[in-house]
Amino acid sequence: MKIKISISMEEELDKRLREKVKGSVFRNKSHLIEYAIESFLKNKKVGVERK
Repeated sequence: MKIKISISMEEELDKRLREKVKGSVFRNKSHLIEYAIESFLKNKKVGVERK
């Protein structure tokens, strides 16, 4: 089940996201952001404490 969230971002970043969505495999900005977060979590060691 999907949930709705709200985020704040710089206007320029929003413009860049909208441009990436145009003519791409992403249906909308939410789809692009969801893909980006999933990719980040798969490829990074998230939650590792820094010393």
